[in-house]
Amino acid sequence: MFPEFEIVRRQRPVTIAVESTSPARPAANAAIEAACDGPVSLTFTSGGDVLTGSYDGRRISLEVTTGSRRTSHASRRHGRAGRGVARFALTLTGTMLTALTQGDGEWVARARVDLSELGIEPREPAWLAGLTASHEGSAEDVRTGAFGQLGLRDIRVVTYAEGSPFRDDDGTLLLTATSAGPGFFPTAHTSVWALDPVTYDFTHRGALYFRREGLVQGDHATHLVRDGDEWLVATSTWASFKAPDKTDPSKPWNPVGVTIARSREDLTRGEHVLDASPLTLPTDGSVGVWDPHLVRHDGEWLVGYVRAERYFEFHPVLAGGPSLDALTLRAARTDRRATEGTTLVPLGGTFVVGASDGRDNPRRVRARYPIFDLDLNEVAELRSTYVSNLPWPTLIPVGDEWLHVAFDGTPYGGRLPGYGTHGEVAISRSV
Repeated sequence: MFPEFEIVRRQRPVTIAVESTSPARPAANAAIEAACDGPVSLTFTSGGDVLTGSYDGRRISLEVTTGSRRTSHASRRHGRAGRGVARFALTLTGTMLTALTQGDGEWVARARVDLSELGIEPREPAWLAGLTASHEGSAEDVRTGAFGQLGLRDIRVVTYAEGSPFRDDDGTLLLTATSAGPGFFPTAHTSVWALDPVTYDFTHRGALYFRREGLVQGDHATHLVRDGDEWLVATSTWASFKAPDKTDPSKPWNPVGVTIARSREDLTRGEHVLDASPLTLPTDGSVGVWDPHLVRHDGEWLVGYVRAERYFEFHPVLAGGPSLDALTLRAARTDRRATEGTTLVPLGGTFVVGASDGRDNPRRVRARYPIFDLDLNEVAELRSTYVSNLPWPTLIPVGDEWLHVAFDGTPYGGRLPGYGTHGEVAISRSV
């Protein structure tokens, strides 16, 4: 059904501060970084909130002032950087404030604090409108703007509604990805990239943020679809996800859902904030859904996604209907407990459904890429290297050949951020 693939390129485009043309930060996704040869401090300010990261020549710390309250935050284990610091950075990703240092070419997180625990909500539009950045000390070559990424994952091809890849005016392939932040999923956001199918180089094009529940969120695991003269954007609400507390089930938690946004702006370039509303998917009593992928086929919409029986046990699902407002369950593979990345791939006038069987599945369906028909009967297996974590079956036809764009679980940024910084990109080509 598909040829065999071999890896032709691995890459990890790490960027802390990305230049932005927006007059104000549209989302809680900001960075300031500077070269330094001695003590330096970097600061974000909004109203009476002052957020400062400092490097005194040996140690890194954070100081947060809100009203009359001032708190200091430092890591005993990770906060000492010594004198080998070439660059220093302060990032705001969601509600997380993080200080990082670069030495020997690698960025390492040294201190961080969750601002929501201090009564600050940086995702509010009014707070963002007043956000400014400044620096003191030995700062040189200062860069400010949006936060970029520590890694890329959840990579999808930008498509037309009928499923074929959308190409820019010059033929460039476009992708969306989750730009990993310095921490768990609420520190990430959706980014847009161009992919050169010859050199396999990635070029950053922009970012998408989502306005819901009165906040600007960095939701991700997104599919960007061109439908006539507008864009459809289906995404997963990971930015506000909070897992259930197994030790105390009474504590509040936020499940993951799927939203849809529409726009006639050029979403392939620059930063955009989109008004998102829930996309109602058949859940059958599940606790969460994510990884949406949309196509229009034979006069109806098909939506592939993931449905969780509980966190974290999940399987691929396919729904269909005459419109995105009238979807019913078509098929589900409940024999899986760790399969995601549900992707509809055009092939021979119809579609097949690719997915990623993670290593927590039963042994017979572990660490592989199954290919299903539209009733989710398995009909083939993608013969491509299964790297770590849960790489997706992102397939792109290029002439008579295919590209497979995957990502792995390699972390970045040191031990302080914990899980969520993963995403080295592995590109394979058919042989």
